[in-house]
Amino acid sequence: MRYLLLTGMSGAGKTLALRDLEDLGAFCVDNLPPSMIPGLIRSCESTGMTRPAAAFSVDVRSGALFDPIGIHRLIRDANQLEQPVEIIFLEAEDDALVSRFKETRREHPLCGDGVTLTEAIARERALLQPLRESADYLIDTTHLTSRALQKRLKAVFDECTGSEDEPMHAEVLSFGFKRGLPRQADLVFDVRFLPNPFYIPELCRHSGQDEDVRDFVMDHPTTQVFMQKIRDMLSFLLPHYQEEGKRRLVIAVGCTGGAHRSVAIAEAVAAHLREIGCVVQLEHRDLEVEQSRWNRVSEE
Repeated sequence: MRYLLLTGMSGAGKTLALRDLEDLGAFCVDNLPPSMIPGLIRSCESTGMTRPAAAFSVDVRSGALFDPIGIHRLIRDANQLEQPVEIIFLEAEDDALVSRFKETRREHPLCGDGVTLTEAIARERALLQPLRESADYLIDTTHLTSRALQKRLKAVFDECTGSEDEPMHAEVLSFGFKRGLPRQADLVFDVRFLPNPFYIPELCRHSGQDEDVRDFVMDHPTTQVFMQKIRDMLSFLLPHYQEEGKRRLVIAVGCTGGAHRSVAIAEAVAAHLREIGCVVQLEHRDLEVEQSRWNRVSEE
């Protein structure tokens, strides 16, 4: 049985994440005081629970009971007893967290006594930094829909409960630089040097998933040289990552808006990774946003 510790920033989506993990078959406990982690593990072991995993949410809602250093000690002890605990850390950018708290009208756990929301977020981020640094899985939910978060958690869950000799899991993500870098990325490729279909009238309202845009991007000689270099790089890197125990790689491909060049290149990278035996999850972070913007402009 695997044990998953779900933690992270308030407002980053831990409630949704715990629900998704429960739907995947995990035994879940919300807002567990850290000192009760060993007891929960002992109970799961002694009862012969047949679930593939137990997930427990631990965060600053525990107040004085929340001790990041103590949590590290508890996880270390569990690992020594061959009851490994893997940390899933959810975070989001400050602006997104502020917006979410305003939308729900809920109070941040660290607010009160004159502490503003932005101050509470800063305090929480500093308090959680040790857990973030030791996290096995870091998920930035700033731009994730609930469905995208569900897909990401399923990939994590499948990886955690699978066999040790599973192939590398790769998440390929296209994005637009104008909306910021994806913080969860391990590798980032900037493809803004390629010719931009946006400036061609018959292509600008199509995406990198459409054949005409894909052909425009992929048939360019510079793209062909670039793709060969990416294929060579990934073929070199993946075995070394696996030797070091890395089981998941997040590869981000960015252009200006995240709808044309990055989408076409991300699709090609994902196809190559599947060919060499990786389990691949493909996501186009900003594509729907860009398409909605095109529709609004057309209506105006």
